[in-house]
Amino acid sequence: MSFLDLWWTYFPYVVWASLIIGVIWRWNYDQFGWTSRSSELYEKKWLRLSSPLFHFGILGVGAGHLLGILVPESWTTALGISEHMYHMAAVIFGSLAGLATVIGLVGLLIRRFKYKSVRLATTPGDIVTYTFLTAAIFLGAYATVTQQIFGEPGGYNYRDTISVWFRSVFYLDPQAQLMATAPQSFQLHVLAGMLLFAVWPYTRLVHFFSAPVGYTTRPYTVYRDRATTVGKPQRPRGWAALPDGSEEVLVKPKRSYVGSFDTPRSGE
Repeated sequence: MSFLDLWWTYFPYVVWASLIIGVIWRWNYDQFGWTSRSSELYEKKWLRLSSPLFHFGILGVGAGHLLGILVPESWTTALGISEHMYHMAAVIFGSLAGLATVIGLVGLLIRRFKYKSVRLATTPGDIVTYTFLTAAIFLGAYATVTQQIFGEPGGYNYRDTISVWFRSVFYLDPQAQLMATAPQSFQLHVLAGMLLFAVWPYTRLVHFFSAPVGYTTRPYTVYRDRATTVGKPQRPRGWAALPDGSEEVLVKPKRSYVGSFDTPRSGE
């Protein structure tokens, strides 16, 4: 068994097995730890700036990866999209999403190590998460810059090799020789991505599968005006309706103050 067969033929199925089995196990036995623990209590400024950049950026990066890997080149050609048009759109929008992701991730890492309270709240699972996530993102950014932006004119057409190999894995006929011809930077990026998905269910990243898709169909929430409820004590009503429709006057009982000047003390 060669290194080529190990990584590009068999390891993808190990990754998918770990991902599927791990998610099922986590859902059945660790629902209380499913969601990501928030460290907002310890520090808010860096989190408020970095977290939206990272999350919105990674959504754009993920959408670009799915489009580039799952959609064959023949489909976009049939729609009248040339390779040059596709490459330019992928580079422009992918670079913007990737830049936001990298900036957000760097901000989260600085926050994690800069503030002692956040650093002390970091678990071993968080360290594993940030390690694999950082490796996959920075290797992908490196491959994009060196091959797609400053590489040969037109960039590297990964849809002829990496995309075909990825789809062949689902066809149960992995074509490992296609990955052997890909640039080393892309090979390292794919390997880091597979390792990330292999450990995904056992880290805080599993909360990705709990996206609030029902938020858009939620019922309306009625809020009270604070001006009518705060600072204005509600007096009890002096009457109440009886079953026959008449009104009953409620008399507020007098309070008894033990030890007050109205109560005679012993010996007086």
